[in-house]
Amino acid sequence: WPFRLIGRPLITAIKLCNWLGHSGSGSTLLGYIGIDTIIEQMRKKTMKAGFDFNIMIVGHSGLGKSTLVNTLFKSQVSRWSSGWGGEHKIPKTVEIKAVSHVIEEGGVKMKLTVIDTPGFGDQINNENCWDPISKYINEQYEKFLKEEVNIARKKRIPDTRVHCCLYFISPTGHSLRQLDIEFMKHLSRVVNIIPVIAKSDTMTPDEKNEFKHRVRKELETHGIEYYPQNEFDDDMEDKNENDKIREAMPFAVVGSDKEFQVNGKRVLGRKTAWGVVEVENPNHCEFALLRDFLIRSHLQDLKEVTHNIHYETYRARRLNDNGGLHPISANNTQESNL
Repeated sequence: WPFRLIGRPLITAIKLCNWLGHSGSGSTLLGYIGIDTIIEQMRKKTMKAGFDFNIMIVGHSGLGKSTLVNTLFKSQVSRWSSGWGGEHKIPKTVEIKAVSHVIEEGGVKMKLTVIDTPGFGDQINNENCWDPISKYINEQYEKFLKEEVNIARKKRIPDTRVHCCLYFISPTGHSLRQLDIEFMKHLSRVVNIIPVIAKSDTMTPDEKNEFKHRVRKELETHGIEYYPQNEFDDDMEDKNENDKIREAMPFAVVGSDKEFQVNGKRVLGRKTAWGVVEVENPNHCEFALLRDFLIRSHLQDLKEVTHNIHYETYRARRLNDNGGLHPISANNTQESNL
């Protein structure tokens, strides 16, 4: 187990320290050593290096994907916000558009990459329209794998792997489309899928709860596993926390980057004839639940599952298929680092 700690995040080190504290031989220290400072040392190194987080958004046009991502990160990080093209034409095929931003909060820098998939689900014939998305995800694994097998590899390999895929479900109130089922069935094997019900303010609370229950049953019937997967729970504490999340999914969300005055406070919301739907009000929608889950409690775990499960599965398959990848020569490595 010591070798698995290389490159592991802070939370793993904390769990290890707790484990060591309860499983050692019971030796009593005769004085202060300073072992407890390792957490602070790791924090400083991590703060200097910064973080990467790559999020993919999938769903047919008009579901408010870009708006929701802007609302999540409280900045203009989506593709349209970054000046991609002039007219919002629906592509004839599924395209992959990635845009990166460095956002900073409390001295912590994070390179956020938002990968959009315009054209998905918008054609008359949507057969196999998930193939370009699956290809893109696997290409990022391949890119990382090739960097790993370099003889003189980089100290820090650029991470373009997709850590999370937000899949937007239309608020029909009836059932999942066949396209929804096929996409999640194919992609859940290679990426962390988090299903969300878009524009949930178009349904009544009863309709919303019934639809959420129906979606969960359909996903279970078709054997579709979404994040957080049951088998990846580390311990009972994780299981209890994740069970609550799984029971609340798919999150019924509303996104908005517009502010309105409500009871003397400025809030993000959508104005309707009946009042303002407050995005961050848990009585109005589950946006706050999604945000807390995605960013404040499980962001690092999403990266870990991507690296230790999805990427390792791809890596093992590639090495088995090819009888091992040959290391890239030193000359090629130097050229690639230029």
